[in-house]
Amino acid sequence: MTVSDYAAKFEDLCHFALHYNTLEAEEEKCVKFENGLRPEIKQLIGFNVNRNFPTLVNKSRICDKDNRAKINYYKAASEKRGK
Repeated sequence: MTVSDYAAKFEDLCHFALHYNTLEAEEEKCVKFENGLRPEIKQLIGFNVNRNFPTLVNKSRICDKDNRAKINYYKAASEKRGK
């Protein structure tokens, strides 16, 4: 699942947890979101002290995109060497 898919699903489910839709719960919402990220994405964002949910999601998406590009690059390089 991409971070974009995860973020969309997370937002959909937050509608059922009214607690996460308050300004006071922004930090808890960010922590909950971070805990659901794949370990490599968590490592890349470095458990940021950023507690603004939209910013956290955007940074996570960027990290996910970069990580996928890196994986594809090394996969292509490996296949090229194998030929």
